[in-house]
Amino acid sequence: MTFGGLMMEGLRTLVEYVAEHTLFCLIPAFFIAGAITAFLNTAAVMKYFGPRTNKALAYSVASVSGAILAVCSCTVLPLFTGIREKGAGLGPAIAFLYSSPAINILAMTYSMNLLGYDLGVARIIGAVGFAFVIGLIMAAIFHKEEERRVRAAEDAEAFAYDDGSRVRPGYQNLAYFGVLIAILVYGTAKMPTIIKYAGEVLLVALLIYLVKRWFTRDEVKTWFSETWRMVKMILPVLLVGVFLVGVVKELIPSDVIARYVGGNTIGGNAIASVSGALMYFATLTEVPIVKGFLELGMGKGPALALMLAGPALSLPSMIVLIRIMGFKKAGTYIALVCVFAMLTGYVFGMFVK
Repeated sequence: MTFGGLMMEGLRTLVEYVAEHTLFCLIPAFFIAGAITAFLNTAAVMKYFGPRTNKALAYSVASVSGAILAVCSCTVLPLFTGIREKGAGLGPAIAFLYSSPAINILAMTYSMNLLGYDLGVARIIGAVGFAFVIGLIMAAIFHKEEERRVRAAEDAEAFAYDDGSRVRPGYQNLAYFGVLIAILVYGTAKMPTIIKYAGEVLLVALLIYLVKRWFTRDEVKTWFSETWRMVKMILPVLLVGVFLVGVVKELIPSDVIARYVGGNTIGGNAIASVSGALMYFATLTEVPIVKGFLELGMGKGPALALMLAGPALSLPSMIVLIRIMGFKKAGTYIALVCVFAMLTGYVFGMFVK
């Protein structure tokens, strides 16, 4: 492959990503993130994800909250940034960061139907367990740094429960965020294009109606301003990463699957977990891709390792995470995901064929 060919493949991947995932995935996610920072009262985040919240409650909620969101490793980034800025502790926020792209209901159902109940159930157990444990480990490793952050924020009343935002009735928040999430989830569902567009138009119309009825002009401006801030911070780096994914894919030999991940070895599971972490999987696409790898000879252990690492990470998301969290925290999180995926895949491969 020539340099020009690699550049063309990177460009093709970027164009494909923008065409297929921007309208129905990224744009709704950015608007949800903007809504979190603009309208979600800090008390709501602090109640379930705050650094002082009971650990069992915080990590349990964070580990399963992603079940209702059909998001990919990149789409979840603005949501993660939003709850962190609202005061979520590092551990619960990391649990949410991992769980959201890893355990959504659509992916779980699809996995069991296409790959079998053994891989499907193992993925569910592994994803929920990973989110809980990796969040706890991250919180423990960076305990002192996080404690300083929390104390400084509390002294400055940055995470005060009364953050000055207007507290609207609970049913309004529920309806508003529910419609936003519905737009995101519905947009990722597999259905005829005309039905998808019709449904999205109706949901957007409902959102506009709710906003006009319940929100002031200044609140809408704040929402748009926060959304645009997220876009400027994350999108440019994300698109560069997507371009690099296209280049990297062309550099991988076509026979690498059967040669290196055909059995159930530590090395094979390591290759699967690291490869999955580098690849970009759009929502649900990891399932048919893994199905194809299995048909080409991939072992079930490496297949599980790839599914546990792949949806939660990608080269674009890793680049953005380093920018958001810094190299030390992002690198630790990435390493933990890859190691846990490798070990879980290896153990699972010992008991299934």
